Amino acid sequence: KKTITLIASFMMLIQFSFAQIQGFSVGQTVSDFTVTDVHGNTHTLSSITNSGKWVLIDFFFTTCGPCQSTVPFFSELHQKYGCNEGDLFCISIDSGDSDSEVIAFENQFSISSGHSPAPAASGTEGGGDAVVSSFNPAAYPTYCLIGADMTLKNADIWPVSGINDFESAMSNAGFTPTVMNCTASLNELSLSDANVYPNPTNGYVNVAINSINSKSAKIEISNLLGQIVYTTNSDLEI
Repeated sequence: KKTITLIASFMMLIQFSFAQIQGFSVGQTVSDFTVTDVHGNTHTLSSITNSGKWVLIDFFFTTCGPCQSTVPFFSELHQKYGCNEGDLFCISIDSGDSDSEVIAFENQFSISSGHSPAPAASGTEGGGDAVVSSFNPAAYPTYCLIGADMTLKNADIWPVSGINDFESAMSNAGFTPTVMNCTASLNELSLSDANVYPNPTNGYVNVAINSINSKSAKIEISNLLGQIVYTTNSDLEI
């Protein structure tokens, strides 16, 4: 019995040493926050959880190698569970970077994975630095899970080698979100200049633009809530 007790105590010490969120303990209610993502949309944690959603936060910075290698899995998870329209809300909180730096990060590491990126708030312009200060992650990336009751359910989902690691952590916390397709509505396109198909779409869309009438184009895709889920970071030359 003494041996079992010592082993259990040792395991508990290991668990706490790897809890990378230092600002809150698992089971504790976290502080509310509001951030503005790089596409101008505001997100308030309490409003999201009040709708019954669980929230998975990715704390990152743009030059972090492990952040770059794991964010495609986070983007895949975001898309698999409905692009924040279902039970799970994914959001990335940056530390110390500007909007333009985060957009470049998204374009290279999130969008290039073939999956729509979760909304990301930069540290300096989107209010991310204040959230980082409150949650106080000890390393990057730190993926943490917050329940619909605003309590911290998992302080550090790691290691991450695929979306199954996120799914296992959610299941262990008693949360199994429903798989669903992302939906998108396409607006502000002149059909004389562009052909969009299929519309509505289940997450993938083709845009054919008449290059005779247009010299450049900027494409934005929003979901049914009016939230922009994808935008080109500059005009496309056509």
